[in-house]
Parts: sequence; C-alpha cells; structure tokens
Amino acid sequence: MTGKEKSEERREKRRQEISLLRTIPYSDHQRHSFRYFPSIEIFQWWSAETVAVVTGANRGIGFEIGRQLADHGITVILTSRESSAGLEAANVLQESGLSVAFHQLDIVDSSSIKDFAEWIQQTYGGLDILVNNAGVNFNHGSDNSVENAQMVIDTNYYGTKKITKALIPLMRPSANGARIVNVSSRLGRLNGRRNRLEDKDLREKLEDLEQLSEELIDQTLSTFLEQVKDGTWTSGGWPQMNTDYSISKLAVNAWTRVMAKEFSDRPEGQEIYINCYCPGWVKTAMTGWAGNVSAELGADTGVWLSLLPDQGITGKFFAERREIKF
Repeated sequence: MTGKEKSEERREKRRQEISLLRTIPYSDHQRHSFRYFPSIEIFQWWSAETVAVVTGANRGIGFEIGRQLADHGITVILTSRESSAGLEAANVLQESGLSVAFHQLDIVDSSSIKDFAEWIQQTYGGLDILVNNAGVNFNHGSDNSVENAQMVIDTNYYGTKKITKALIPLMRPSANGARIVNVSSRLGRLNGRRNRLEDKDLREKLEDLEQLSEELIDQTLSTFLEQVKDGTWTSGGWPQMNTDYSISKLAVNAWTRVMAKEFSDRPEGQEIYINCYCPGWVKTAMTGWAGNVSAELGADTGVWLSLLPDQGITGKFFAERREIKF
C-alpha cells in the first residue's frame, strides 16, 4: 500500500469515527469518552433561547453549521453579504421547521456591522454563540495568485476581527460561557511540515504566547502586503501554497490565541471561550467542488466546539474533533 493510500485509509477511518460520534445525542447525563478530552460530560446546556450567529451562511460550510445548530434546537441567525441568497437559505431551513432568521452582514463594511449589532441587540438582547465562517479565497487547486491578497486579508482576518469585536459586548452572561468559533485552515499552521513561514524568528515569535500580540500579527500582514505590492513576496519566506489565504488563516489562528488570553481575565459568569478549527478540504464553491469532505462533515467540528460544555477549552486549534498544534 502506498503512502497516499495509507493516508486515505486513515482519513476514511476518522470519518467513520466522527459519523459514529454524531449519532450520540447531546442529552442530560449522557457521557462519552473523547480521545483528547475524556473527562468531558456532554449535556444540553442550551435551549431555544440560545442565540447563535453564523457569518457567511448562505451556502457551504456556513449554511451547514447553521442547519446543524438549529437542528439541536438553537435559534440561529444566518448572515451573508447578499440579502437574496441569505433569505433563500433561511427560508429553506425555516420550511424544515427550524428556528432560523436572516440578516444582511458584510464583515468588511463598518456600517453593515454596526447595523447588524444594533439589530441583534434590539431583537434578541444579545447572542451566545458566534461562528466566524465568512471568508474568501481566489485560488483553486495549485493556483497561487496573490492578485487579490488585500481583499483576502481584509475579509478573512480583519473582517473576522471587526465583527467579533463588535459582538463581544453583546455576548450574554452565562454559567456555561459564551462561545466563539473561527473557521480556519491547516494551511495557516505555524508548525506544518509544508507550507509554513520560512522566517524562523518570526515563526518563533508567533508561536510564543508571551511575545504574541495583535500588533505583531498586524505588522506581519502589513509586511506581506507591502511585498505583494512591490513584487518581492516570492522571496519573502511566505507559504508557497495558496499564499494569501494561508497567511490570512495563520493570522486568524494566532489572533484566536491572543483573544483567549485576553478573555482569561473575565469574571465568573462572563467567560468567553474561543477556538478555531479546520473543516478539511470541503466540497464547496470555494474549493471549486474539488474537496474530499462533505459540507455536513466539514461543519461537524465547528458545531461540536460551539456546544461543548463549560470545560474552559479555549485558545486551541482543532480538526476532526481533535486538537492539533498551531
């Protein structure tokens, strides 16, 4: 058996394990041993009053995350830039009897974010779960153009920051803590064997939580974009696959850790747990439908992280319901 065949066999085995895990209902006093968190007791801490916001949810992974959360009895707000597409997505789920609403949101538009935050406050009094799924990628397969690097960085990283910071004050106090889940990618890992930053000093700074800061992340992106503009990025030691997308997700991963550290000082009852995850190479429009994972399976870990009970799991990176190194 070749190495590629062995890898596919392992992936298929893991898919089957996750499919089995998904058959276990989240119900009171039910326990299940997780490979990395065996002490977690799964119980239903949420209700129909729990409000979850999923960005970029008119299709693909975002739509599926919204569907699965609503299927668990949560009130879900789908958002998308295009109102018509978002309304159509919400109608599909509403026709299935799910508690779903829609509101337009462009995460790079400050006025759109302001309008959305005010609407959430007025309509629901706040939210409990935020899933940051909205993002863009202009490369498929082996393509590696950085022509749209500014838009990719602005959307995937700065847009995620903007909407998160706008909604943090609206996250409702809870004994179980509010949840933020950032949809990210293994392509943004610092320690991956392939496609990583070649600048060892920068990599070590981004890895060290004591040195890591929002300013460092922003400066790293600024340097990258400057090199894109002057044409020197190819020799800058940046990831060589899906470069702009990879760097945007590296930034999201790093910022997740920064925010987890910032949230650690919040008083009891006002905790916010933030994590990120890679859904895998999912068959969606973003991948040109060339992925090897269904949207349903790609959404699973995001939903799982959203519904974890109060265990203080925060600032971590997951794939297939397992923690992996940044």
